[in-house]
Amino acid sequence: MKLGGHLSFSTLLLFFATWGANGDNILVWYTEGSHWINMKPVLDALVDKGHNVTVLVPSTSLFMNINEPSRFGYEPFNVSISMEEMMTFFEEFLRFSMYEIDHMSYLQMYIKYIELMRVDQQSSLKYLDGVLKSEMVMKKLKEGNYDLLFSDPIFPGSDLLAEILGVPLVFSLRFSMAHNWERYCAQLPAPPSFVPGAMSKLTDKMDFSERLWNFLFYALQDLIIYDVSWKEVDKYYSEIKGTPTSACEMMGRADLWLIRTYWDFDFPRPFLPNFKFVGGIHCRPAKPLPKDMEEFVQSSGEAGIVVFTLGSFIKNITDEKANMVASALAQIPQKVLWRYSGAKPATLGANTRLYDWIPQNDLLGHNKTRAFITHGGTNGIYEAIYHGVPMVGLPMFADQPDNMVHVEAKGAAITLNINFMTTEEFRDGVKAVINEKSYKESAMQLSSIHHDRPMTPLDEAVFWIEYTMRNKGAKHLRVQAHELTWYQYHSLDVFLFLLSIVLVLFFMFIKTCTFCFRRCCGRKSTTKRKAE
Repeated sequence: MKLGGHLSFSTLLLFFATWGANGDNILVWYTEGSHWINMKPVLDALVDKGHNVTVLVPSTSLFMNINEPSRFGYEPFNVSISMEEMMTFFEEFLRFSMYEIDHMSYLQMYIKYIELMRVDQQSSLKYLDGVLKSEMVMKKLKEGNYDLLFSDPIFPGSDLLAEILGVPLVFSLRFSMAHNWERYCAQLPAPPSFVPGAMSKLTDKMDFSERLWNFLFYALQDLIIYDVSWKEVDKYYSEIKGTPTSACEMMGRADLWLIRTYWDFDFPRPFLPNFKFVGGIHCRPAKPLPKDMEEFVQSSGEAGIVVFTLGSFIKNITDEKANMVASALAQIPQKVLWRYSGAKPATLGANTRLYDWIPQNDLLGHNKTRAFITHGGTNGIYEAIYHGVPMVGLPMFADQPDNMVHVEAKGAAITLNINFMTTEEFRDGVKAVINEKSYKESAMQLSSIHHDRPMTPLDEAVFWIEYTMRNKGAKHLRVQAHELTWYQYHSLDVFLFLLSIVLVLFFMFIKTCTFCFRRCCGRKSTTKRKAE
């Protein structure tokens, strides 16, 4: 028995050692903000499956920190941008998005928007320098024997690195501006008649004027993206490779695209075999709250609580708006947990408690939560959908206004403009979401759709990443459209060929009729002359 026990234990140890040793080596491209927050659960799950995960981390980052304990390894690289420069740009972007944009004309807005895009593009290329132009970093990466590169393409370059290393590439993203990457680079169909452009603030139910705007929106964004982004990245890629290179074509060679939405939140649209919709990757069941927080939540009684946060970037707002918001919240019967780091508002009610940080997912999953006041970030929205909580949206920048349009169209939210709303409008909006049953019913319906899937989105994301590694890529899922020219894709050559045949036949018909008419008329004229 003792010998058998030793043998069993040794066999078990050997199994685990072999299991860990057989794990694939996965390299992860650097990212930032909520993109990093969304990617981490996937990396943890891959580690749980026995894979070795290494993350590229820049020396300047707001969220990525090599000193934090983690279950995966880090590969640091240096960038020529300081934290002060990054924060200055970010603060300018927030000021434009939160306070200036609502007071600008469309022309002023686009001029400022393009200016910020150019600065961001140049910063992105400096980050890329830290990887591709560093002999030491590239030497380490080439010696890493990686089996796959996993990337959120918000920062360019992962497609080029994947080609250099000769490994499959899997993208994870929410969307690109006007779906430019997906439409042009990955050949994902997007008819403007019913697929609203990302950031257009339209739904899939469009009247003529909205379809016209959607069509023009696609075209305008494509021109801006080409002028600001693609030209610069093409030039950079061509310099690295030594031959003229299209960055969009490089991006289109990705094996798989994991899109961080699903049909609970997004509108139905055509998709391709190498596109997998895995919205809600980070969602999970709620955990118990800290003791003092639980006591405050329980003190709400039957009225319940409202969870209020503007995300990880927005720590505070102006004193004027803070007082307006606090005054409105003081007029509702619910207890409010508000993530806020600014000065305590003078109008703060006894029912509202301020926190530097809150366990958002755990609060949304609490049975006393009645509503979620949110800036409209995708991560927070998906946690609310997961737990079936109706929302009041205060969108500020980036995809947030568009996200709230989606949730509002599904009947699970009210959207307000924080720059123009009054105390009464904010208070009434929160009360409506809590007291009108349709909002809760819609939120629960979205939650039901979200959970009614063959596997969790996290498991699905991990499955497809492992699928790509098992098959040494997933090029067999890419459509042949990648090999066609634009006129072949739209069958214009076929159309012109068929049109030419029709025109030739029509020409021959006209010629035949003319010939017959002349013969017929010619005979009649000859007969008439002879009779005379």
